[in-house]
Amino acid sequence: MKKRVLTLALLSCFVAGSATANVAINGFASIKGGMTTGSDEQLYGYDDDFNLKNESLFALQLKADLGDKLSVTGQLMGRGSKDFDVGFEWAFITYELADNMHINAGRLRTPFYKYSDFKDVGYAYDWLRVPQGVYGFGFDNIEGLSFYRTAELGSVESTLQLVAGAYDGKATISGLEVDAEIKNIVGITWELTQGNLSGRLAYLTGKATVDAAAASLAENFTIGNLFATLSSLGLSDLVSSIDIQQEKGTFIGFGLTYDNGDWIAVSEITKVKVANSFIADQNNYYVSVGKRFNSITPYISYEVEDNESRDELFQPYQASLPMQLLAPVQGLVRSQERSAKTWNLGARYDFHPSAAFKVQYSSEKNDTSGVRAGLIAVGVDLVF
Repeated sequence: MKKRVLTLALLSCFVAGSATANVAINGFASIKGGMTTGSDEQLYGYDDDFNLKNESLFALQLKADLGDKLSVTGQLMGRGSKDFDVGFEWAFITYELADNMHINAGRLRTPFYKYSDFKDVGYAYDWLRVPQGVYGFGFDNIEGLSFYRTAELGSVESTLQLVAGAYDGKATISGLEVDAEIKNIVGITWELTQGNLSGRLAYLTGKATVDAAAASLAENFTIGNLFATLSSLGLSDLVSSIDIQQEKGTFIGFGLTYDNGDWIAVSEITKVKVANSFIADQNNYYVSVGKRFNSITPYISYEVEDNESRDELFQPYQASLPMQLLAPVQGLVRSQERSAKTWNLGARYDFHPSAAFKVQYSSEKNDTSGVRAGLIAVGVDLVF
């Protein structure tokens, strides 16, 4: 409801100011299709039937300059995975404090990663998709404020961002869509660039509450049933150690980029932890290298996901807890464990000043399940 009110308020800014404001409209789109290489394989929402909707999208961005250093920006997007239902991805106002400082307020992209602001703009990077092992966090946007400050520190370009806000909506945990509320989000990102080299640091923290009670652990037995049974047996301490009620969550990210116009190398490392919860501690990274040959850029990348299940939560209860309760507790905690390695090999062809054709083969080995999956995908990314 809060997001709906915010969206309507910012939409009214467009309508009210359209008669006097300078409105710029641009957009981007991705038309992508792919299929796995095996009949029993699934990866990134694909199976062995060729699919053109899964990663395709279309977006329009509107920016109205209201004068006196004030502007309003909105981004409407429809995703093929959601039948192209259109909604506001971004909606915020901007006030220029100075030439090198501004503040945004509204629905903003959470600045977890180097390409957070351009995650959906496929034309902005060489890969067919951003590395899912790192960029697959459960949510992308917050409602709040962000402050930007750029500066020259000698020969080094500095970009500092401070962010504060909250999130209330759907989130994805190990493929499960749940209702999540994250309050008191505060964070900082700092990017330094000198010549061909740049580095980026991100730190964000917040208080997370997740409603996963309806999620099934077994037939006719949900997480909510498990927690209620444990509480009735006087095991409230165990429940509070694995449920997610106002728990502190932290995100730390570090990235390096080298780009001399011919070669481009990018790497990001992220660590995620939610205290007193069944969420696994996540330690993920990727490394990518590409070489530009005029309009063609082949690349190779390697991703690692290392999500360690928090077995220490149930180990003190192994001797005393009945197996019919210990088993679902273990299953819940260990469901978050994931160890996977992915190789990506692809190429980008800039066949038009505003469009690029891409092809990418991805091979993932899931060490946790022992399953290996391959995916071949092609697509066109464009901006207009």
